[in-house]
Amino acid sequence: MYDLPYYKEQNEQVIKEFLDQYPFAFLTGCDSENKPVATQVPLFIEEKDDRKILRGHIMKNTDHHKAFLNNENVLAVFTGRHSYVSASWYSNPHIASTWNYMSVHVNGIIRFLDDSALEDVLRITTLHFENYNKQSPTFYDNLSLEFKQKVMNAIVAFEIEVKKIDTVFKLSQDRDSKSYHNIIKKLKEKGEDGRVIAAEMEKRSKELFSEE
Repeated sequence: MYDLPYYKEQNEQVIKEFLDQYPFAFLTGCDSENKPVATQVPLFIEEKDDRKILRGHIMKNTDHHKAFLNNENVLAVFTGRHSYVSASWYSNPHIASTWNYMSVHVNGIIRFLDDSALEDVLRITTLHFENYNKQSPTFYDNLSLEFKQKVMNAIVAFEIEVKKIDTVFKLSQDRDSKSYHNIIKKLKEKGEDGRVIAAEMEKRSKELFSEE
């Protein structure tokens, strides 16, 4: 991870909101032969018995399922919007260009759960992506018993006990005020990704430049 202190997000609520907004994470680990495995799955963070956990589900008997059974140490990487930043936007343009982005890395221990927990995970997942509309035909409770039994035989729920959370919110915090505000202006012209990054930078402007 890009480990520079001025790119770290320290506010736990901001991190929580980021994980809620971008739940589709890369879940990675190593198998019994130390070969890397990865999959992309929605993960949801919550508090349980004074611990932070991530909950989700994956298909059984895949390479990553077998790997996680052998090695319980996993890394979940959550990524948000990102955008190229041209050095031509800086006060001094004769340096390297860069990339602004936001990322949260969660290290933890994975444990697989029973079918009751799987039902809970599927409810959480369908509710989240159906905008908490319990009338949606694809909400878990509205699916047929036959379909649910067929699906549940092929998947397994898990929880990850969070051991460490690290962040990179690389948003030009190391630039001078003139460059910083010009980057915001230019990013607003670069489509949705650029506008989202620009909005994140605007939130931090007064904290970075106290004279404003």
